[in-house]
Amino acid sequence: MSPRHLPRNLGDEDGVQAVVDGGVTKELLARCRRNDPRALEELVRRTHRRVYGLAYRLVRDPHEAEDVAQEAYLRMFQGLGGFREEARFETWMHRIVTNTAFNHLRRRGRFGELLEDGALDVATAVRSESSFADRDELERAMERLPAGQRIVLVLKDVYGLSCREIGHELGIEEGAVKVRLHRARRRLREVLTEGDGDEV
Repeated sequence: MSPRHLPRNLGDEDGVQAVVDGGVTKELLARCRRNDPRALEELVRRTHRRVYGLAYRLVRDPHEAEDVAQEAYLRMFQGLGGFREEARFETWMHRIVTNTAFNHLRRRGRFGELLEDGALDVATAVRSESSFADRDELERAMERLPAGQRIVLVLKDVYGLSCREIGHELGIEEGAVKVRLHRARRRLREVLTEGDGDEV
């Protein structure tokens, strides 16, 4: 299914009425793996609000968020064969959306914008205020974090979401969010400290 065949603008009144509540079933995934057009469209309808919402939080532009959602769905459709059903579909789906959004921002040279408004919050969370990191330094350090840690740090310290809200966005437990956040801050502190050492 090409991007132009994916349902767009599902946030409008007609789209809202077409959205089916409930999770993604194994039967639906099986039909999607067989490239059943109706099943693929149904998968989009069931998940579009979450996919678009997360994309918008990351790119902060409605048109670019729609582009990210479209690309993320294509990646999902292509990767369904490798999805292990013992894992949570939402977690897998949100990881794809997150990676797609970050790649989108990198291609447009906009990754640093994620830190523009929240740079002070990130810096003070991992360093003393007297050794504040500038945005470029933070951007380079953030690039070195694993994707799972990076998205949690961005949602918490840049967008100000609670650990519970982040867990809801990513489809993971609140405790897992706290673990990732702790590891992300520790790793970021290590990376920034390494940078200080290089400059001496």
